[in-house]
Amino acid sequence: MIASRGRISPAATALLLLGALYCLFPVAWVLIASTKSAEELFATFTLAPSTHLLDNIVTLSEYRGGLYWRWMANTALYAGVGGAASTLVSAMAGFALAKYAFPGKSLVFNIILAGVLVPGVILAIPQYLLLAKVGLTNTYWSVLLPSIISPYGIYLCRIFAAAAVPTDVIEAARIDGASDWGAFGRVALPMMRAGLVTVFLFQFVAIWNNFMLPFIMLGDDRLYPVTVGLNGLLNQGASQPAMYTSVVTGALLSIVPLVALFLALQRYWRVDLGAGAVKE
Repeated sequence: MIASRGRISPAATALLLLGALYCLFPVAWVLIASTKSAEELFATFTLAPSTHLLDNIVTLSEYRGGLYWRWMANTALYAGVGGAASTLVSAMAGFALAKYAFPGKSLVFNIILAGVLVPGVILAIPQYLLLAKVGLTNTYWSVLLPSIISPYGIYLCRIFAAAAVPTDVIEAARIDGASDWGAFGRVALPMMRAGLVTVFLFQFVAIWNNFMLPFIMLGDDRLYPVTVGLNGLLNQGASQPAMYTSVVTGALLSIVPLVALFLALQRYWRVDLGAGAVKE
């Protein structure tokens, strides 16, 4: 597949282009479809753009007094706060598993590995029952609290801490008088920065795209994230076909923050990878 002297063969190039096309075509379809009116959406050629994007955004924004933007704000709250809290908890747990010796360490790590294999959908009903016992369903907390613990994030942070934080550096910080919290906050966290950015991005995207958990937990549509809100609009499309245009436009707008976040955070990967290359 790959030729000598670092050159990629035409077959490998074609395969990469097909993979890129497979991933990007749905995005291109959403972008084109959001420019069409309700009448044009199903009556014109799929890849033929139109000129109604701004009209569709205005229509979506006017739906029930701007409810869509309330959904977007809710989603940003769930993903931002949940992603940051999950990253912090994962960093602390991963650092402890990598650098501390304590009874049951192997058992705890194996339980976390098992948690990585459990789909989140399976946990949604038990989490609902637990939160219903304490009266937290149909609140922001019902979506935020289950998002804080991420077995996969803890696993990644454990790997990052073991690889990026030398034990000698931690011991030197303790000799200089740093407490465990000081060694973690002042020494370990900066060294784990690239890994923490990765964990935050993974968790942010997972919460942003989460559907089942908020769908089960929430009954008030003013608390919905954008995924559940757009699903409600899609269901209305059966009786009001004009809603399909609003759903497509809403889906396009919901992608924009994710793209912006990735572009904003990728510089941290470049900086840390460059620093690692210099050290080598």
